[in-house]
Amino acid sequence: MAHDQDPAHADAGAYDFAAIQAKWLPVWDESEPFRAGRAGDTRPRKYVLDMFSYPSGDLHMGHAEAFGYGDTVARYWRHQGFDVLHPVGWDSFGLPAENAAIKRGVDPRAWTYENIEQQKRAFRQYAPSFDWSRELHTSDPEYYKWNQWLFLKLYEQGIAYRKAGQVNWCPNDQTVLANEQVVDGHCERCGAVVTKKALTQWYFRVTDYADRLLDDLNQLEGAWPAKVLSMQRNWIGRSSGADVEFEIEGREERIPVFTTRPDTLFGTTFMVVAPDSELAAELAGGASAEVGARFQDYLDSVRAESDIDRLSTDRPKTGVFLERYAINPVNGERLPIWAADYVLADYGHGAIMAVPAHDQRDLDFARAFDLPVRVVVDTNAPVTGVIPVIPLDENGDPVLPDDLPVEDPASTGIALAGEGRLMNSGPLDGLSKSNAIRRVTEILAERGLGRSSKNYRLRDWLISRQRYWGTPIPIIHCPTCGEVPVPEAELPVRLPDAAGLDLKPKGKSPLGAAEEWVNVDCPNCGGAAQRDSDTMDTFVDSSWYYLRYLDPNNDERAFDPAEAEKWLPVDQYVGGVEHAILHLLYSRFITKVLFDLGYLSFTEPFTSLLNQGMVILNGAKMSKSKGNLVEFASELAAHGADALRVTLAFAGPPEDDIDWADVSPVGSAKFLARAWRISGEVTSTPDVEWKTGDIALRRITHRLLADAPALVEAFKFNVVVARLMELVNATRKTIDSGAGAGDAAVREASEVTAMILDLFAPFAAEDMWQRLGYEPSVALVPWRKADPALLVEESVTAVVQVDGKVRDRLEVSPKVSGAELEAMARASAAVARAVGEREVVNVIVRAPRLVNIATKA
Repeated sequence: MAHDQDPAHADAGAYDFAAIQAKWLPVWDESEPFRAGRAGDTRPRKYVLDMFSYPSGDLHMGHAEAFGYGDTVARYWRHQGFDVLHPVGWDSFGLPAENAAIKRGVDPRAWTYENIEQQKRAFRQYAPSFDWSRELHTSDPEYYKWNQWLFLKLYEQGIAYRKAGQVNWCPNDQTVLANEQVVDGHCERCGAVVTKKALTQWYFRVTDYADRLLDDLNQLEGAWPAKVLSMQRNWIGRSSGADVEFEIEGREERIPVFTTRPDTLFGTTFMVVAPDSELAAELAGGASAEVGARFQDYLDSVRAESDIDRLSTDRPKTGVFLERYAINPVNGERLPIWAADYVLADYGHGAIMAVPAHDQRDLDFARAFDLPVRVVVDTNAPVTGVIPVIPLDENGDPVLPDDLPVEDPASTGIALAGEGRLMNSGPLDGLSKSNAIRRVTEILAERGLGRSSKNYRLRDWLISRQRYWGTPIPIIHCPTCGEVPVPEAELPVRLPDAAGLDLKPKGKSPLGAAEEWVNVDCPNCGGAAQRDSDTMDTFVDSSWYYLRYLDPNNDERAFDPAEAEKWLPVDQYVGGVEHAILHLLYSRFITKVLFDLGYLSFTEPFTSLLNQGMVILNGAKMSKSKGNLVEFASELAAHGADALRVTLAFAGPPEDDIDWADVSPVGSAKFLARAWRISGEVTSTPDVEWKTGDIALRRITHRLLADAPALVEAFKFNVVVARLMELVNATRKTIDSGAGAGDAAVREASEVTAMILDLFAPFAAEDMWQRLGYEPSVALVPWRKADPALLVEESVTAVVQVDGKVRDRLEVSPKVSGAELEAMARASAAVARAVGEREVVNVIVRAPRLVNIATKA
């Protein structure tokens, strides 16, 4: 296939994707058919958004898939009569760019923008229907100025704050990480094992919004993938219980402990504190020198462990007795206090009440250190609403629950985690779990030693990073005034030039060495002060970018609330499930904050979410190191954008992985060539009377027109492509059967093919539209309406089987009854011959499609 054909001759001869692409790209560049929000446009609006690209190099097959799906949705809604906003931008700050620049000895800014230009060229060849007038880059000062504005708004509300504590530390990238950026104990960027480090850092109070983030997921049921909703709920991890206050001998203040099972308080036999908590250090400091030394050694070993390792249930339990005692608030017993790594400093209050008889980890610890185990829940006792299984004794007589022995977990090694009734618990004896929780919480409240409470897995969002390539935090530290916000009029605080700075990670931000930049006068008192040298987590950039697209060149404000009212919330969001927690949670949080501040009138940013699967090869994730990489650029050059897009759409449901070894861009190209050739063969004029055309072909055309909208809206793109292939084949059959290319139904079918094909193959569709005698652009053509009369089947084919073999086919009414169909089948001569003298023992009728007659030999 010649790719160097003169574009002027693209209408003649063979289908040439390269010539067609070269022909239409400049036309679209000049006419800007996808520019949204033009003055005077009164169409209803839709906002289709792709998770924007990180400029790490050229586009890859994952981009091809995700942006192809998003573009299908955007093009579909334009055909449905909407003014569609489909913007494009780059998430251009971050560690990968900085690390790549360090490795190459270049400025991260230069590396980033060179990659953006490379991706832009690839995007143009792939032809998503972007509104390029709204293009943005998060590393532009014009963008990150508003990151800083957002930070200051949150700071004013006390939502942005700075505190000291143990943080996740990536020793490779030499920066802190939010909890969400630690995957199985490793840095989600570089894969290094994450450790803990004591630092003072900036946070956003996302926990203040935990209940709303959880409860508002109900608004998204059915519109977001169930998997994503579940991941968000699990990450927020709300649990109900009680805060119980324990006195500590020799300590004035009590220790609060969160528990979901306050009913088991009488079974508490020891207390455990997180070794890396401030409480553990304090308690160890009051113990003997020997214990203090042993604790310090233990703490050093724990700091080298990941949280995943610490929470593992299949590793030996370790710990240090701190020679301190707590007092059980319900029975006054002395409880030895241990430091052990299976308790995390950021869970609850960093301390737990250990009930080994009813918690497996507590039991494993108790058995390892020979600590008491006391059963306080009789799991043999029936609970309301539960029908117990009554065992029998050796004589076959029932053994009542009160006669059943309670197994001893200290001996069996298996904690009793089931439901039951309280025992060995004083005033709680005989109560069910729910009633016991209610009663013991009342008792604690009466004594001033506890209250109902909630706990969350979610932690505040740690946003500061010790790296250069990010948004500077707009705070000045003054020895007299403390933390001083940069005045809004002085935004943006621009990054200094990277020249002369050592960007290599070293545990503190390179910006601290930029003396002219970091040393400033305090805005309050005028004295010597210093800028905060950390930069913001790039998830801040992407938490609100959907708003900036509304008005990306506005110098006066981050976004226009009036534009937000017109376009938001986003109607369709498309991107990878790998962002199910990080990005989506943060975007939802920032949206709720801006709602509370009066900038937005909605609380959820993305109405509908589509997650695509991965593009793999031979069952494995693509990787250069594995030698199984399919390069987007080479596939684009070999097959063209349309063939790639059709291949990806036809491969299966979007959420499924696509194995490139199992698909055929060559086959897609042949289909496109067939459709394109038909458009050039049509001889009737655009004003031909449709009703004069071949009725069978018209039925196929109109059924597709009627069915495609629901299929697209359900993301069944593969089914739409299959139906398009069926239509093209039927059109060819009509032409070749004698009706000829001048048949009105052939033109109608070809025009409908071009219109629907625009969803998947915009170059071919545009060229077909022109060949059919129309001006561009087919992308703006209103969806043709199906003729209801052509959707009614005049007859259907009923298959008649005798003993599983097809013996006849009957043309019947779609409304035929089962009795009528059976009678027609029995009257068939072919069926009568097949039955012969045998006895009919069963007849299955599925009107109007099937009759199955079974006989007895």
